[in-house]
Amino acid sequence: MSANPDTPTEVRVLEARITELEIKASFSEDLVDHLNDQVARQQEQIDALVREVMQLRRQVPEGRSDGPGNLRDDLPPHY
Repeated sequence: MSANPDTPTEVRVLEARITELEIKASFSEDLVDHLNDQVARQQEQIDALVREVMQLRRQVPEGRSDGPGNLRDDLPPHY
């Protein structure tokens, strides 16, 4: 025999479960909003870094490297 879902106790239990689910959904929405903001800030940082790298690449002519070509070239003469 199944219980009648309209009894006061069962209705209160269902209402409590629904309330709990609504609370969890609200926290989940807040978390998604927070994570979305974080991702947007990170994308802005990535874009700024890409622009900076592109600017640095334009400052160094192609085929030219200011770094050592060979480590032996940097040794002091007494070696």
